[in-house]
Amino acid sequence: MTNRVDIHYCTGCRWLMRSAWMAQELLTTFEGELDELTLHPGTGGIFEVWVNGTQIWSRKEQGGFPDIKQLKQLVRDKINPQRDLGHSDRQV
Repeated sequence: MTNRVDIHYCTGCRWLMRSAWMAQELLTTFEGELDELTLHPGTGGIFEVWVNGTQIWSRKEQGGFPDIKQLKQLVRDKINPQRDLGHSDRQV
């Protein structure tokens, strides 16, 4: 199975840097497990993350942005639920 992440972000809101940073974090964490990660510029305050065609985050629905730990857990749950994320899985 091919694992794909799509991040849709608002150019008018200037969320490219946030989206690119999140993409970098996901590509580093899931090196060898992600086959593709694509940034999609958009408008209207959009910030959504999709994994293999399933939406795992929507700024409008969740009321903000995920922290990186939360985003990594959501991605992991879709592509490799048994994987331990080390410090990202530990409670603080």
